[in-house]
Amino acid sequence: MEMELKRINKYLSEVGYCSRRAADKLIEAGRVTINGVVPEMGTKVSPTDVVAVDGESVVNTKTESVYLAFNKPVGIVCTTDTRVEKDNIIDYINYPKRIFPIGRLDKPSEGLILLTDDGDIVNKILRASNNHEKEYIVTVDKPISQTFIERMSNGVPILDRVTKKCKVEKLGTYEFKIILTQGLNRQIRRMCEYLTYEVETLKRVRIMNIKCDMPIGEYRNITKEEMKELQALIGDSTKTFSPAHPPKRRQ
Repeated sequence: MEMELKRINKYLSEVGYCSRRAADKLIEAGRVTINGVVPEMGTKVSPTDVVAVDGESVVNTKTESVYLAFNKPVGIVCTTDTRVEKDNIIDYINYPKRIFPIGRLDKPSEGLILLTDDGDIVNKILRASNNHEKEYIVTVDKPISQTFIERMSNGVPILDRVTKKCKVEKLGTYEFKIILTQGLNRQIRRMCEYLTYEVETLKRVRIMNIKCDMPIGEYRNITKEEMKELQALIGDSTKTFSPAHPPKRRQ
């Protein structure tokens, strides 16, 4: 029946193999097959189809979803491609179930990143239009001026756009706190560079209601209370972009 069919990227997400975004990349790279045939983007699968990645069958062994909070050390890369990157987050954590990170945190940065096997929650959290807060503590290479704080708060031109207004607070001579609702590539570093500052350390200390309260290199399960609040925060989030907010094509 038609109602039993699911798009291949949604299927890979729901069985806990990877996020839909990661699934799209696997499909584009020709690494996914359905019944031995490399599919086109958007191909649908039925419960009887055999789906494989790199020749290995994908089996739905998912029971209860996993939600982890991890304090990423500097030097670890937020990728699931263990074949290419030896310092990847998956091998570092070595979790007994297949999980994937929600979003990214640069290799030179440290701090909180969430990991899960729940593809739907990944899609909700990653949408920049949902205005989910992420908080960072940053140190820079020279004394912070009031002008720097004001300009960072009001938006800085990077990557052919002006960043959204955000909350910035000076914590010390060289240290400030910033709360973003955007996730542009290397955003804080690029914003500082535009204002002739260089980031020396950058740590993410919060994602929405989840705080980074474990030692560097360690992870914990997100509590039921945190999960309930998180679901409330993303309850009105859309999994896909509305026509009023079309996705920007990646360069």
